[in-house]
Amino acid sequence: SLVMFVIIAFNSATHDIAADGVYINSLSSKDQAKYVGWQGAFYNVAKVLSQGALVYIAGKLEIIIGVVEAWMIVMGLFGAILMLMGIYHLKMLPSGGSSTEVKNVNEAFTTFWKIVKSFFAKKYVFWGIAFIILFRTAEGQLTKIVPLFMRAAREDGGLGLLTADIGIAYGIFGAAAFVLGSIAGGYFIAKRGLKRSIFILAIIFNLPDVVYTYLAFTVPESFTIICTAITIEWFGYGFGFVGVILFMMQQIAPGPYKMAHYAFATAVMNLGFMLPSMVSGFISDYLGYKNFFVWVMIATIPSFLVAWFVPFKELEKDS
Repeated sequence: SLVMFVIIAFNSATHDIAADGVYINSLSSKDQAKYVGWQGAFYNVAKVLSQGALVYIAGKLEIIIGVVEAWMIVMGLFGAILMLMGIYHLKMLPSGGSSTEVKNVNEAFTTFWKIVKSFFAKKYVFWGIAFIILFRTAEGQLTKIVPLFMRAAREDGGLGLLTADIGIAYGIFGAAAFVLGSIAGGYFIAKRGLKRSIFILAIIFNLPDVVYTYLAFTVPESFTIICTAITIEWFGYGFGFVGVILFMMQQIAPGPYKMAHYAFATAVMNLGFMLPSMVSGFISDYLGYKNFFVWVMIATIPSFLVAWFVPFKELEKDS
């Protein structure tokens, strides 16, 4: 199972970079800003679908046929969806530009070294790295604990939701809010420009996290209140997330190796997400849900600081 997870993760990362490469190479900087909201919406729709609609189906099937069989069917649905999307992409997507062939191992290492050196030679690159790491620090901690908080018994400080209820909350309300937030964020950036928008995006991205603090302290029984809180948080997440994607595309990626540099930036961003995620469980166990969500709000401060101070370079100078 572990080997299969590694293979799936490797294939997923490769596909992710290829898809973003098509987006970068096929659109101008102006169009990237214009459509980044749509790109951001569909970039994460699979995660919302997997946490929402298909979880709801699994929850219903668990009652009828058992846990193992229910998840076997859901995983089969995942596979079928991916196969159909692969066929569609094969027919419909543009090429994304021509590829460059590497003739031997030495040339591959030489090219790799050039890519690494040129990446760290970019203007303001360390500011950029700090931005893409710190922007998602609070989110990385929040994302891993929220599902546990939703399922945990009320006497343990959780909301005590059933699997099917979580599917409805995320698959319907969360998904709709995320898509609308991503689209709205994209048009917001296209109108104002990324530099003028970035601090506002950081606020909208992080501030809605306070809804979980509210839920932890009040532990409401109303499913409507819970869904409203999730809707607010996911709208803000979608609205703000397009900012970090466009930042990597326009401030870090441009240059002779833009796909490779974008891939590197994405890896750094994911590292900034995963490291806080790895320690979030220990922090949550130590603090409890209430204090953990208060801590998450404190952890948003670095995101605000780096969004305020990060310098921008002109796009024309890195064409």
